Amino acid sequence: MLSRVANSIYWLGRYLERAENYARFIDVNFNLMLDLPPGLKAQWEPLVLATGDQALYLKSHQDFDKRSVIYFMTLDRSNPNSILSTITYARENGRIVREHLSKETWEKINELYHMLNNASERKIWGKKDPRSFFENIKYQIQLLYGLADSTVARTEAWYFRSLGMYLERGDKTSRILDVKYHMLLPSPQEVGSPLDFLHWTALLKSVSAFNTYRRLYGNIESSGLLEFLMFNRRFPRSIYFCIKEAEDCLHMISDSQNYDYKNSAEKEIGALRSKLAFSDISDIIKDGLHESIDEIQQKINIISSKIELNFFQIKHEPFTQNQSQ
Repeated sequence: MLSRVANSIYWLGRYLERAENYARFIDVNFNLMLDLPPGLKAQWEPLVLATGDQALYLKSHQDFDKRSVIYFMTLDRSNPNSILSTITYARENGRIVREHLSKETWEKINELYHMLNNASERKIWGKKDPRSFFENIKYQIQLLYGLADSTVARTEAWYFRSLGMYLERGDKTSRILDVKYHMLLPSPQEVGSPLDFLHWTALLKSVSAFNTYRRLYGNIESSGLLEFLMFNRRFPRSIYFCIKEAEDCLHMISDSQNYDYKNSAEKEIGALRSKLAFSDISDIIKDGLHESIDEIQQKINIISSKIELNFFQIKHEPFTQNQSQ
């Protein structure tokens, strides 16, 4: 497979996952607003912090009010990570590798792009409940995943798309966990209160983990929640699960046997997977949650750079120069 083709497929996976996560975060924050006790103001700044775009946001905004944050994350073309921008990039990458996509997959990407391209603030806020707009985005991307599962052959193209998706998903789970933990952590006297329960519930719902967590762990506690989202080996949005799946994709692409590594990308992701596999929540508490998650995010960035170096080379097509982590 040509490196530019692999690059476009890889970023197609990352951009779709990024857009789905943003729609999910906004939708969950709306739900949290409805459950907050009277007099408490909803927090929108954590959503911008979770995306890593705080500096860009502050260039054109002074306050983290609801409308400004939602526009910035959804329709702002000057934000390269807004939902509209990422779906635009995903569609362009899909157009470049059209022959590697099924007819149904391409049509759904195109449909989603045109829906967002024709959207406006009025369309979001014109409805009594704007959550339906973001639910629609989320469901359309999930439909895309289902179409891909059912119609795309498991070739190199499939593994590059899955590799991008899982790296992006693991990164976003770590970010929302870190930011929500620090921004919404209640004071000591509020631990175990209904407000504390709402905050942790919102965190779980932001990764569609609430029902699964309750079945496996029962009571909502910070230690169980952190263990579930970081180390659970069966939940498809835990950090460990995402890194393990991404590692398997790399092995399939490189045709590595018995988990030997053939390149620096496999070496880096294998080291991170091993560290997660042999860590537990006590290690995280001892080292500090923020410090531990920050290390994971740095490792994911290193892995992304190694993938770029090993598979996509240094020279890019003009479009792919705009693609960023």
